[in-house]
Amino acid sequence: MVIHKVPSTIQAVFPKREWKIPTEGKTVFLTFDDGPVPGATDFVLNELAKRNQQATFFVVGDNVRKHANLAKAIIQSAHQIGNHTYHHLKGWKTDLEAYLQDVELCDQILEEKLGLQTKLFRPPYGQLRPSQAKELLKTRRVIMWDVLSGDYDFDLNDEQVIKGSTEKMDSGSIVVFHDQEKTQERLTRILPTFLDYLVDRGWKTELL
Repeated sequence: MVIHKVPSTIQAVFPKREWKIPTEGKTVFLTFDDGPVPGATDFVLNELAKRNQQATFFVVGDNVRKHANLAKAIIQSAHQIGNHTYHHLKGWKTDLEAYLQDVELCDQILEEKLGLQTKLFRPPYGQLRPSQAKELLKTRRVIMWDVLSGDYDFDLNDEQVIKGSTEKMDSGSIVVFHDQEKTQERLTRILPTFLDYLVDRGWKTELL
């Protein structure tokens, strides 16, 4: 089951992680996880460009290694990149040292392939052990979300994904979609509709 809106009680338990961004007006922070993936990430970039919208891409290091030019296109299109580990690790199943090494490996590939350094980090699946969070928060912004599209869950139909995303967001929301192989086809149907909803109702997107 997808919980489109992260309960405020959960956000309060982990106050140092960023769930929303304090802002005024109709502004949201659009994010994409797990790329860069050919056919998905480039589609997202094109749709964003059509509407002059901005987003932050939390990239998997191994995908950057394999698709460096696509990762460069994110930067060239004036979007942001954040670290999403090198191997898309589950924090709850990974010990501290191995997890931190994987995060560092992603940093290294971003520097090598893109000449990029970033303080933005999002844990895959939202999973972090307390020890992992403690270390990462010393030097990074741990970016979570308060609105989860559920685009990866095919128990939901397209309408439910769009409705769950649009109805649950409010000013300062961090919204998550996925530019990955699993969601590639679905993105072609739901992302244009979601972005048109933002534009038609006067919402704007900003970088983190």
